Amino acid sequence: MQVKDSVVVVTGGGQGLGRAMAVDLAAQGAKLALLDLNEEKLQETVELVREAGSEAHYYLVNVADEEAVVSTFEQIVKDFGALDVLVNNAGITRDGLLVKAKNGEVTGKMPLSSWQQVMDVNLTGVFLCGREAAAQMIKLGNKGVLINISSISRAGNMGQTNYAAAKAGVVAMTVTWSKELSRYGIRTGAVAPGFVATDMVAAMPQEVLDKITSGIPLKRLGQPEEIAHTVRYIIENDYFSGSVVECNGALRI
Repeated sequence: MQVKDSVVVVTGGGQGLGRAMAVDLAAQGAKLALLDLNEEKLQETVELVREAGSEAHYYLVNVADEEAVVSTFEQIVKDFGALDVLVNNAGITRDGLLVKAKNGEVTGKMPLSSWQQVMDVNLTGVFLCGREAAAQMIKLGNKGVLINISSISRAGNMGQTNYAAAKAGVVAMTVTWSKELSRYGIRTGAVAPGFVATDMVAAMPQEVLDKITSGIPLKRLGQPEEIAHTVRYIIENDYFSGSVVECNGALRI
C-alpha cells in the first residue's frame, strides 16, 4: 500500500512513539487521525503533521471505552471519507512484582487494579480499535492494514506481569486477525520494540539508563523514528501479514 494519500489512525498519537509515527507518515503524504486523551499533546502533534506537509484531525477518546471507540471510528470516516491504516500504539504501564516477600512473609502483591488498567488500555483497547477499523474498512470496500505495537516484554519481563501478558496477547491477536481478515484484503502486522528513547524512558535516572544501554548489543537505545520506519515498512510491503517485527538492537533475537 502506498503511504501517500492514505488515511492513517494512530492511537496514543499525542506523544512518544505515536507522535514519531504520525510525523514520519505525514512526511510521506499520509493523512492522520490522532487518538489520545491529552488534548494539548494532540494539538502539538497536529501542528507537527502540518509542518511535515500533511493534514490531521485529533479525537479525544479512551480506547478502552467501547461506545467512544465505535463513535470515533465512524466520525473518522465521515471526516476523511476513508480509512486505510490503523496503528494501535496507545499503552500504559503499571509495573510491580506479582508478590513481594521478606523472610518468608508476604509484604505486597500486584493490585488487581494495576492488572486491569493495563489490560483495559493495552489489550482491550487494541481489540476495540482493531475491530472498529476492520469493520469500517470492510464497509468501505477497501484494502487496509492493522498494525499493533507490542514490546520486547511480550516474552516476559520481571515486574511486568500485566504489561507482558498484554503485549503477548497483542501479537496473538495480530496473527488471528491476519487469518480472519485476509479475505477482505486487510493485512496485519506487529512491531515489538526494545528500549526506545521516548520522553518516558529519558526521564529515568541516568544510572538506570546506563545499565539498560550496557545490556543492549548495539549499545544504544532505539530512536522513535526507527520504530516509525518499521511501521512504514509494514504498510508498504503488500506481502507482509500476520507477523511481528522485532526491533530491539539485538537485545533479544
